[in-house]
Amino acid sequence: MEKEIAYCVKCREKKEMVDPKEVEMKGGRRAMSGTCATCSTKMFKILGNKK
Repeated sequence: MEKEIAYCVKCREKKEMVDPKEVEMKGGRRAMSGTCATCSTKMFKILGNKK
């Protein structure tokens, strides 16, 4: 799996996501959930629509 980059609210910059998992939001949209490699804060990245 390639590296997932997402914005970390605590670090205030884009960081690599550790242990990213694809999840589905209520409305059926895709998202990635993981933790920040630097500070271990939960990260969330909304992806595009299903293909």
